[in-house]
Amino acid sequence: MGTLDDKWGDECSVIGDKGEIEYIDYQNDKSVCSYDPSEEGPIVISAPFPFEEGKPRSVFVGETAIDSITIKNTTSEAVDLWTKIYASTPEDSFKLSLMKPPSANDFKCQEGFMDFSVMEDRMLQPGESLTIWLSCKPKELGLYTTVVHFDVGNDRIERVAFLLADDNISQSLASKKPFSRGQRKKKFSTDNFVSAGSRPARAPGRAYKNRLPRYDIPKDIRALIERKQIPDVIMGGLTIDNYASYFKTLLIMEEIQLEEDMRSHDMECVTMRRKGNYLSLVVPGLAERRPSLVQGDDIFVKLADAEDTTTPYQGYIYRVEADEVYLKFYEEFHLCHNDGHLYNVHFKYNRVSMRRLYQAIDAANDLETEMLFPSETSGSRLIETSTLVPISCSLNEEQICSVEMILGCKGGPPYVIYGPPGTGKTMTIIEAILQLYQNRKHARILVCAPSNSAADHLLEKLLSEEDVHIQEKEIFRLNATSRPFNDIKPDLIRFCLFDEHIFTCPPLGALTRYRIIISTYMSASLLNAEGVKRGQFSHIFLDEAGQASEPESMISVSNFCNRDTVVVLAGDPMQLGPVIFSRDAESYGLGKSYLERLFECESYESGDENYVTKLIRNYRCHPEILHLPSTLFYEGELIACKESNDDSTSLMTLTNLLPGKNFPVLFFGIQGCDEREANNPSWFNRIEASKVVEIVKKLATRGNLSDSDIGVITPYRQQVLKLKKALENIDMPDIKVGSVEQFQGQERKVIIVSTVRSTIKHNDFDRVHCLGFLSNPRRFNVAITRAISLLIITGNPHIISKAYVHVGKGCLFFAICAEPGAYVAVFYMDDKFLSSSPGLGRIFVDQYWNKLLWHCVDNDSYQGCALPEKRLECVDNCPTYEDRVNYDGGPVTNEANWCDGWQPSSSGEVGWDHPGSSQAEIPEPVIDEAEWSDGWQ
Repeated sequence: MGTLDDKWGDECSVIGDKGEIEYIDYQNDKSVCSYDPSEEGPIVISAPFPFEEGKPRSVFVGETAIDSITIKNTTSEAVDLWTKIYASTPEDSFKLSLMKPPSANDFKCQEGFMDFSVMEDRMLQPGESLTIWLSCKPKELGLYTTVVHFDVGNDRIERVAFLLADDNISQSLASKKPFSRGQRKKKFSTDNFVSAGSRPARAPGRAYKNRLPRYDIPKDIRALIERKQIPDVIMGGLTIDNYASYFKTLLIMEEIQLEEDMRSHDMECVTMRRKGNYLSLVVPGLAERRPSLVQGDDIFVKLADAEDTTTPYQGYIYRVEADEVYLKFYEEFHLCHNDGHLYNVHFKYNRVSMRRLYQAIDAANDLETEMLFPSETSGSRLIETSTLVPISCSLNEEQICSVEMILGCKGGPPYVIYGPPGTGKTMTIIEAILQLYQNRKHARILVCAPSNSAADHLLEKLLSEEDVHIQEKEIFRLNATSRPFNDIKPDLIRFCLFDEHIFTCPPLGALTRYRIIISTYMSASLLNAEGVKRGQFSHIFLDEAGQASEPESMISVSNFCNRDTVVVLAGDPMQLGPVIFSRDAESYGLGKSYLERLFECESYESGDENYVTKLIRNYRCHPEILHLPSTLFYEGELIACKESNDDSTSLMTLTNLLPGKNFPVLFFGIQGCDEREANNPSWFNRIEASKVVEIVKKLATRGNLSDSDIGVITPYRQQVLKLKKALENIDMPDIKVGSVEQFQGQERKVIIVSTVRSTIKHNDFDRVHCLGFLSNPRRFNVAITRAISLLIITGNPHIISKAYVHVGKGCLFFAICAEPGAYVAVFYMDDKFLSSSPGLGRIFVDQYWNKLLWHCVDNDSYQGCALPEKRLECVDNCPTYEDRVNYDGGPVTNEANWCDGWQPSSSGEVGWDHPGSSQAEIPEPVIDEAEWSDGWQ
């Protein structure tokens, strides 16, 4: 802190000559964060409204916040003092006064009280102190900011003050405990343990014909990966010759990360309670599958005060409920147990799913080359089609073409239905399946979806077609034994097989008689376990194929495909891909779906109708909601076909939320506060949450909507929980609140998006670790295409449109390219001067959210806090991909190598150090998955 011209000048906020504030990040501004009275100059000025626990002071909307500012002249000469409020956000929200502002009930003092924006020339004598008062009476929720200038002689001293305006809802969501990372958990060795005895029966009856191999991780590969080294087979890239070893190595990287993630859920000093023949353990986060536990999993426990070398007891999970599991241990353990005992608990990662993936990749070695690498085969195919008589009368031209192509396929490379949001991918698949069922009596069809709910939805759609009656004995819904019995709708139970409320798989003879089998990607492995052979299915349909990793897709493709099998993939590579926990495995290819990899082949990329049909007619969104995603992701090809109806019209006119009544996208700008609490690393923004609740209440009272018509999307788990709590408090618990992943494939009449972030400092962390919305265009695409009639975004416009990133020591990006992720020149600053050696850096400004913001502004559909300055300064001669160099000066051989160059600088700030610096090392991945992505499920 200090004057602009002396040694304290570096600590001042950099604010232009205009009397306005664009945005000051209270967690990143040195004039606020680094104020130290001991380093002040000869005129000492106190800082008003000091932070409380690292956050701005809170004040209720409508109440007046007051604080004093003391100015002391420590020199031996009198000085002239001018004081003025340079600027405030919102405008004119702060005032100065010589008297302490009176309370609202003190009417007598109010009569003589005066406040000012400028306090004119005063003489401050040697050793004299002057106290003035700064006050603010907020009218709306949000962050209030002011900059006060003190002109002392020829010098200027600046003070920045912040206040956070709360209401009852936001206050109820405030952090109850300061955030702390907590102590590192004790190491829990399970090399030796007391066995629990018998594992609970998952499926009564016979043994599987094809048992899964163990696929133990080779010790040398484990050691290499745990040392953060990349195996040579990965560095060489994917080829025909190394397909199995490449993907199995990626799966090993993923499994090791999953082991680490499971250990992060270990619990210390917890109790278990006796319930009948079981012991009950409450597991926080279980309902969110954090950790993911199923019947039959094992758990290890020992007394909390036991020595580290004490042998733990192994228990098995016999039942999983909302937030607790029922366990059985060795009989002696039950006899010695007391409900008052405290235990340390260790969860063990269940390897069954991973072993299924290893097996599928091994089986892929026997597939035809054209199935895995279509571009490596000579020639191209020509599908002969015949005119289709649609079963559904609502199919459009592209859908009919797609079904005709599928019916004309004779095997070979997969056929792809490229379906952007709301274009009827599922309807197209259903039509193709019904055509095969009705017209080809020898057809045998396997249909896979990424989740149980998606698979159930396909079953319901098939059964709902009135013109085709599917016989009950010819269609089967295959479920994993771990699926809770009450998880499936009662009217679908008759299409499943179960024994004592445990789902099971029919024997081989029964399986071969079904004409249609519906499963999840993972559960399709049960068919192989029962002995289903290659060629059993004439057609394999993989719905939402963009969400599955390639090994997941291979479970059905590699185990059941022969040369004549027709494989159909439906999905959208521009929406969310597979959820991968290992950052290295994701960047080297495990995060790329089989569908997306196919689009690297010319035949698919070019849109050859013998390989792919692109659906372009959107039946979900209002045309104005569809406009931006169509432009940004689909080359402007999407056609809005949603029929207007009275419901959508009344919705837009009754809400009274939209400045432009015919533009159904509203951006509500609000500056809040990023918070964490206790030992939970997930972020929330209580100010933004309160604004969301306010919007929901307005919609409910004026929009003629039910709770099921409204959805709230937010990227952080803690914000989800805070919003659910707030909605429950106003008796609206049925409004779905969740992450983007939880909304993919769904729609609501109204979608409200809460972006959460309010500080640049944390934005940088998010971009590094791919959290939240800002670093993931696909997450953006899904989020804004769930709304049918009305899309409302709440967030800080200054954060989503930031045009620079702090890079290393004093280095700033100061230019923006028009394209997201573009590479531009940056200049490294040495102290106060630009060096002559430019480097290359990556712009992290999110052009997608930026364009959405200004799209709303341009259509008079922005409300809330002041907007940032709109600027777009393109840099000429941006390097091409081939011309880029990575952070250590070497050539970029893989784009993943480039983008992982972001790292903590030597100064401790998030950023880059200079190329060639000894500090330039790729950071270690975050171990705790809760610090990674709160949106992952």
